[in-house]
Amino acid sequence: MARDAHGGGGGTGHIPWGDVVLGAIASVGWAMVAMAGTAALGLHLLGADSVGALGPMTAAVVVLGAGGSVSPSGDVSAFGLDGAEAHAALSVTPLGVGLAGALFLSFFFLRSLRGAGVTLPGAELAVRAGAVVVMFVAVLGGLAWAGHDVVTIDSASLGLDEVPGADGDAPGGAGGIGDLLPGGLGGLLPDRLADLARAQAHVGFTVDAVKSLVGGACWVLGVLVIAVLASRRTPLPSRLAWLHRTVRPAVSALVSVLLVAVVAGCAAAAYAAVGDDHPKRIAGAALLGAPNGTWLGVPLGLFVPWDGQATGESAKLLPDPLDELLRMSADEPVTVGRLAELDHRVWLLAVAAAVMMLYAGVLAATRTDRGEATAARFAGRCALRLGGVTAAALPLLVWLTRVSADGSLSVLGFDAFGAGIELHGHPGTAAVLGAVWGAGAGGVGALVACGAGAVPAVPAGASGRGGDEGGGGAPVPGPYTPSRPYRPSHEETNPYLRPHPADAIHGAPTVVGPIVPPTAPEVPPPGPGPAPRGGGPDGVPPSDRPPARG
Repeated sequence: MARDAHGGGGGTGHIPWGDVVLGAIASVGWAMVAMAGTAALGLHLLGADSVGALGPMTAAVVVLGAGGSVSPSGDVSAFGLDGAEAHAALSVTPLGVGLAGALFLSFFFLRSLRGAGVTLPGAELAVRAGAVVVMFVAVLGGLAWAGHDVVTIDSASLGLDEVPGADGDAPGGAGGIGDLLPGGLGGLLPDRLADLARAQAHVGFTVDAVKSLVGGACWVLGVLVIAVLASRRTPLPSRLAWLHRTVRPAVSALVSVLLVAVVAGCAAAAYAAVGDDHPKRIAGAALLGAPNGTWLGVPLGLFVPWDGQATGESAKLLPDPLDELLRMSADEPVTVGRLAELDHRVWLLAVAAAVMMLYAGVLAATRTDRGEATAARFAGRCALRLGGVTAAALPLLVWLTRVSADGSLSVLGFDAFGAGIELHGHPGTAAVLGAVWGAGAGGVGALVACGAGAVPAVPAGASGRGGDEGGGGAPVPGPYTPSRPYRPSHEETNPYLRPHPADAIHGAPTVVGPIVPPTAPEVPPPGPGPAPRGGGPDGVPPSDRPPARG
């Protein structure tokens, strides 16, 4: 059964399998190209390709960006030390890579749905989404197979060959490090240091296939759900038409301001790179982790507490004054107030977060159909909707921006170096604060939008219907359902409402002069009259047949 002009009315019509497959290939293909390009460029700018192969590292970073898992491991057997142990653990998502893939995936997936009509059958939506998930997981499995390599770290490049006694010339000699050790150990440690200086450490990484495939499936499903909810022109099944009126305005507004925040973070990184000695490193870090920093600042600016600690050289990776706070005390939660004690400029983060939420409230109000509701009722409606959406979005940001990295190398029971970062927020508190901030921003934003005239009320009995009344999402104006006017019409600006006299019709440019009605033809009066030419006495034409004989 072919699809009708209205997209099947939400039924179970014929599924265009060709369009489904082509849409899935385009969505996944462009998403992978964007993710791989962002990961490769970021790693190159950071200089990671100087210590390892760029291809496997790119595959591993793409897997991390899609919700996968990578397990690094160390091999220090070349050091020749019995009991040497290396350990490393990493749990961080490069949101720059994931965001690039999500944008391309959403664009092409939504574009494939807009040709379905006013409403989209639920079965077709499920099939299209399932095809994208299956294809994405299949490609991610190939990247998981390729995302393993060994990075070689030359100890000479770390400066270990400059350690006194490491060259083996004066084992246990006067003034050497061996004089500090009792017995026969004086000559043992310098020999080991010499081996260490000539050795190379091999640190490998591999992708956890099962965890990565499950995480990738959840990631792509989440991206598709957010994309469908944030789009205002994509059709929906008839049973889900209420989402277009209630959820879509708030979701699209919140997604818009979060993307604007990422753009602001990239602009700040570009400004910092101008006066820095290593601009490439800042650019590479911004490509991979700009959303990590900006989306971590949003919950922090909305007073969501975080728990964290930083040890070793890893603390230098955190921005100031967060690194100083975590070094000073890791027992108390990280809040804006505690950070402001070290730097008063941190309060600007709270101001920026509040302005961002207010902008989301105004934007959601302008995208919501007010109908005939009063300003107070409309503000309450917007507050309820944006509060619910923010209560779900803020814990998601907290979960996405968590950081857990730990690395240690123990030699003969002594820690040669240790580094670690642990930073995670409170999802429950984030949900409560998200509801409060969303409700406040939604209500105030709606009042501001109504006061500015951006959301005019529709008079009672008006014949127009806004776009929110459409069954599938897109407004459907027509002769029977005219669209709602943006502003009231005025007679002085609308030529069709100006009165014209009857004799002024010829004033139109397409008519040459006054229209004269045609004259009616003269009709002879009834009754006997002159017979027409060749006719009988009654005006009846003569017959061709001869008269009958008597």
